[in-house]
Amino acid sequence: MSTRPVRIQPSILAADWADMRGELERIRNADQVHVDVMDNHFVPNLTFGPQMVETVQRVSPIPLDVHLMIEDPDRWAPGYAELGAFSVTFHAEAAADPVALARRIRDIGSPPPPPPPPRPRDTGSRPSIPLKPGTAVEPYLEMLPEFDQVLVMTVEPGFGGQSFMPEVMPKLRVLREVADREGLDVWLQVDGGIAADTIGIAAEAGADTFVAGSAVYGAADVDAAIVGLRTAAAHAH
Repeated sequence: MSTRPVRIQPSILAADWADMRGELERIRNADQVHVDVMDNHFVPNLTFGPQMVETVQRVSPIPLDVHLMIEDPDRWAPGYAELGAFSVTFHAEAAADPVALARRIRDIGSPPPPPPPPRPRDTGSRPSIPLKPGTAVEPYLEMLPEFDQVLVMTVEPGFGGQSFMPEVMPKLRVLREVADREGLDVWLQVDGGIAADTIGIAAEAGADTFVAGSAVYGAADVDAAIVGLRTAAAHAH
């Protein structure tokens, strides 16, 4: 087994929104909670906005990992960092300058940075960039030092409950190889179809951070489901 940490991030997209505080309490043994923000423009679905995320931030016992599937993240993403989100993921396709936006996210709430930029990784929110299933990884490799996390989508973004796509695992392997070779402190996250029978595939390919929706919230014992996912990933590393 690898000594890489394993992080489980249940997605509240699969939770009972009528009892958000209770649903968040059920996953307090997870590492972070994954919050999908969709605007019905960048993706064909509508979920949460800043007010809802602020509410979740206020009552959650664990940090927020916010995935913005929205247009104009240059305008909106810094606001989610200001709310106190632990991590803010935005799509490069929708950003005017992904590197500049990543630096703004990291700087929010922190004292002025010493030269030269970018900021150290221990302050502000953690900027993250996603790769959709059809997006090639190669154009983003040179940007890796600017990000704290790369999200490899194992489903098409926009809806929960889709099936895991193993054909995107080569992208994870490339990212893991580059991150390890260059000594980068970047989390490799996967989202989409993660369950007991798929998390090991993603972990073996190099992932260390896992978003799971129905595999957690659909389980009879949520706590046991989180422990089981974490154990399965650790054994596959």
